[in-house]
Amino acid sequence: PNYIGAPPNCRPECLQNTECPNDKACINEKCQDPCPGSCGQSAVCRVTNHSPICTCPEGFIGDAFTACYPKPPEPVQPVVQDDFCNCAPNAVCRDNVCVCLPDYYGDGYTVCRPECVRNSDCALNKACIRNKCKNPCVPGTCGEGAICDVLNHAVVCSCPPGTTG
Repeated sequence: PNYIGAPPNCRPECLQNTECPNDKACINEKCQDPCPGSCGQSAVCRVTNHSPICTCPEGFIGDAFTACYPKPPEPVQPVVQDDFCNCAPNAVCRDNVCVCLPDYYGDGYTVCRPECVRNSDCALNKACIRNKCKNPCVPGTCGEGAICDVLNHAVVCSCPPGTTG
């Protein structure tokens, strides 16, 4: 039912992301929008090279993968801070030292970024899924009894030797 073409040349719509337009990803053998479920509440999702990129909209702050919330208004009176931190985005000041938020990596002062933003940030046998390098071969990715391999960050489904499908 999810195949295209006329018998006996039926085939899935896609087997890997490169068979889909850049704004779609190969999900369960169909070219689909990878955004649903990828970003946090109130975040904006755009697709770049088959991967969802989550950002907080203008006037919002937070972790786009968890939730974005309205930026609080600037205080009327200048606030005197006890610390001298000048931290990077996605970092907090603890005891006058900038520290990246959980699941962010960097020095805290110049950069705090997630483990990955795009597939090329990961090893070739992993894909960037919700900003973590993970094995994209999860149950249900390929058909029943199929072998799931990862080639250049993309899922490749194949039949075991001696079988077809």
